[in-house]
Parts: sequence; C-alpha cells; structure tokens
Amino acid sequence: MESIDTELATRIRNDIVLGKYAEGERLSETQLCATHEVSRTPVRLALRILESEGVIQRGEGRGYRVQIPTVADILRAVQVRGHLESLAARLMAQSADRDHHLPKMAGAIETIEVLLGLGRIDEPVIHKLRAQNKIFHSTILDACGNDYVSLTCKQIRHLPMLAVGSMVFDKGVLETPEGMESGIFRLKIGNAQHQVIYEAIKSGDAIRAESMMREHANVMIEYIQ
Repeated sequence: MESIDTELATRIRNDIVLGKYAEGERLSETQLCATHEVSRTPVRLALRILESEGVIQRGEGRGYRVQIPTVADILRAVQVRGHLESLAARLMAQSADRDHHLPKMAGAIETIEVLLGLGRIDEPVIHKLRAQNKIFHSTILDACGNDYVSLTCKQIRHLPMLAVGSMVFDKGVLETPEGMESGIFRLKIGNAQHQVIYEAIKSGDAIRAESMMREHANVMIEYIQ
C-alpha cells in the first residue's frame, strides 16, 4: 500500500500530465492542501518527490513551478526504457530459472491475440490489452535477475507512455474503419514481436531476445515521432 505522500504525488503528477496546470504555473501548498484535503506535511513530501522526478522545479524564493515534459523529453526516456528492457530480455534468456516465468508471458501473448481477433479496439478492449501488455513486459523486468533494471524503469514511469507495458492509441484514427484496421495490424505486429522475444528467451538465445526487444521498443519511438 502506497504512503499518503506517494499517493498524493501520483495525483498531482497526473494533473500536471493531463494539463490541469500550465507550464511554469506556481503550485501553492495551501491550494494543494485544500484540493486534496490533506495537511501540509504530505503535500511537502509529495512535492519533493515530484521535484526529484523533474516534473516540477523549485522557483525563486519559496514554492515550486510546473515543468511539463516535452515530446523530446519523452522520446529520450523511451530510448532509455528500450535499452533497459532489451538488457532485461537478454538477462532473462541467460537466467537458469526462466522457465518458471514463461507461462505468464505465453498467457499474455495468447490473450492479446484473442482480443485483437475481436476486430475492434474500444475502451474495454484497450484496458484489457494494456493489462496483458503490462504482464508481458513486467514479467521480463522482474525475472531478469537485476533489480536495478526494474528500479531504473520506475524512475521514469511518471512520464506519459513510460509506465511498464504502456500502449499508445490514437483514438481519432480508430474512429474510421481504415484507422481501426491499421491499428489492429500495428498491434498484431507488436504481438508477433512478443512471440519472437518469448521464443528467444525460452531457448536461451540472449542475443536474439535483446535485439528483438530493442526493435520492439523502437516501434514506440517511431509512433510518437
């Protein structure tokens, strides 16, 4: 269970990412206390967390100002995550106990394939796709045997599209039949890459697992660009 200050930091962070606060806007401790119905202590601790993440910065004198991440910031962070996940895939392929974790990955791949076979991408399907994608990617991070890989990923998960297992959807494109077909095709390619990564890890082919995970991560970068 998250502490009050960590939960509060999550709420404030989400408000910033969703545009509730403007770039450079001053965050008032008093206003945050009133908005979230908490005392000053958790607010101050939450603001320190957000400052360490670079989401806000200390202004002149007292207080903090909002620092909204740019597309360039997100792209750089996605590149970092891609390298970390590639390393995790290689390490898991080299792990002696990888077989214990493979069923989770296989189950996620199969469920995603079934969902895509429905021929539609609506909110309920998107929610389920994201859940299964998170299972696939988090299993690799958790089973790689290097806690610092997962820990480093957590340091950038506050940025848009940087949470483990994030999937990007352009809902405007999905409103047309052509866009829906294109979206499903893109996701099928991604899941086919999941299958290749899975097979490489299962067979202990560390180089193949690493290179395919890097290629898989690059798809996110190309889509953002």
